[in-house]
Amino acid sequence: MTTNVTKSAKVIAALESGVELTGKQIESRYSVGNARALISSLRMQGYPVFLNKRTNALGETYSKYRLGTAPRSVIAAGFRALAS
Repeated sequence: MTTNVTKSAKVIAALESGVELTGKQIESRYSVGNARALISSLRMQGYPVFLNKRTNALGETYSKYRLGTAPRSVIAAGFRALAS
């Protein structure tokens, strides 16, 4: 018997383990076509996914997604309100 694990479940598992991922990393590691759409979907489900800007030693800026600590019910309510 095989179990199918969705792409979004894989991304959530990675974020829950403390990994911070860029959009390009999500797209390449998990074969996601549009990382922003996947993250938006996760937010609509109530996951507190945040996008933080980082600067490397060369002064280049990039953004990474991470899982925060906001209650899922609060995040879901906010995004449902935005969607309607």
